[in-house]
Amino acid sequence: MRRRTFESLSAFATIVERGSFVRAAAHLGVTPSALSQTIRGLEEELGVPLLHRTTRRLAPSAAGQKLLARLAPTLRELDAAVAETTANRADGKPAGRVRISTSQSASEIVIAPRLGRFLSSYPDVVLELVTDQRLVDIVAERFDAGIRLGEQVVRDMVAVQVGGRQRLVVVGTPKYFARHGRPRQPKDLLAHRCVVHFRAGGEAYRWELEKGGRERQVAVTGALFENDPRIALLAVLTGEVIGFAFEAQVAPHLANGTLETALDDWCPSFPGFHLYYPSRREVTPALRAFIETMKGDS
Repeated sequence: MRRRTFESLSAFATIVERGSFVRAAAHLGVTPSALSQTIRGLEEELGVPLLHRTTRRLAPSAAGQKLLARLAPTLRELDAAVAETTANRADGKPAGRVRISTSQSASEIVIAPRLGRFLSSYPDVVLELVTDQRLVDIVAERFDAGIRLGEQVVRDMVAVQVGGRQRLVVVGTPKYFARHGRPRQPKDLLAHRCVVHFRAGGEAYRWELEKGGRERQVAVTGALFENDPRIALLAVLTGEVIGFAFEAQVAPHLANGTLETALDDWCPSFPGFHLYYPSRREVTPALRAFIETMKGDS
């Protein structure tokens, strides 16, 4: 294969991986116009369109999807070879790029408190964080690792608990509870205005409560449906609704009295977030450094 064709194929995979020409160009160190020209040349050489492009959306065509499926194993091998070479630098210090898939909650609770320590301790490591509410295929999308709740990690992955135990709590403002009363039992939530979170597939999340081995999943209703915990918190702070949030994310508001909790005895802690990676993939010194930092105390 000609060198230019290989570089074009790698550029195509990077565009799909990052979801836009602008982000891919920044990663590759070229201009978006140059990258666009590269892809047009590749499409002309192969004789098929590889991408569907609109002003709002970019996605691989059917031919592009088939090509990417064939390219993915080779690109993963190349990534591994480069990572292994970088890992064997003479001074033994962690170096290279670490690409992590994470959720917004995991970013705030696990990564953010430890980020400064990691960046200062490992100046030769480039950390790439991609926040996505959907549960991505970290192998197909060429991530080194992912961070999600333990229940979301697939079985063939090596999983390491990070960030400590977590707790989801029912929260509202003093004004809301004064006006509408405080729920005493899970069933009482059905009479309250709640923020409803919907998952990536569109399914509404049922609030999961537990007490003394008794589990309750409550299909709450309310005036707001969202898929962003930040919007949910802002809505709760208005005093018009109550929410179900990670205690770590609302701790400042609980400390200053802006928010209060309810149903505390139905909200036990649980193992929380896990960092995971494929069992067959070698852990580079850079990834190992990231794992150890995320395991540590904030």
